[in-house]
Amino acid sequence: MTDAGFRQTILRAIRLTAIVAALGIPLLWWKLGWQSAVYMVVGAGISASGLYEWLQLMTAVMRRMDVPAEGGEPVKVRMVTPVLLGFFMRMGLAVAVLYAILKTLDGSVYALVGGLLLGVIALSIEAFRMMRLWTV
Repeated sequence: MTDAGFRQTILRAIRLTAIVAALGIPLLWWKLGWQSAVYMVVGAGISASGLYEWLQLMTAVMRRMDVPAEGGEPVKVRMVTPVLLGFFMRMGLAVAVLYAILKTLDGSVYALVGGLLLGVIALSIEAFRMMRLWTV
């Protein structure tokens, strides 16, 4: 898998997360109330932002590992420190948002867990797509 292929896989997983969340939020609002819909929005947002941060982190790491061709121009790499700082800041923000909504809203925690699992499910679907392409 190339760097571009990895990037496309993660972007497809983020898009799938957004689509499933957009379809599930009105259903949750109708069946369980607006608080549960907000839980799903927060869970899906954290999940999608986590996928995006992993994309940034892996891109920075892979660029540092690239070896220039013989006699070629060295590749200009981005420092990993800002990417790691952003990663940990996003994690801290996610914990703060989770704490705030769990303290203030009375919705279904299952909606929150479902939103958080959307990223894992989307990545699993992308992995199955890749496996199918390899075996055909």
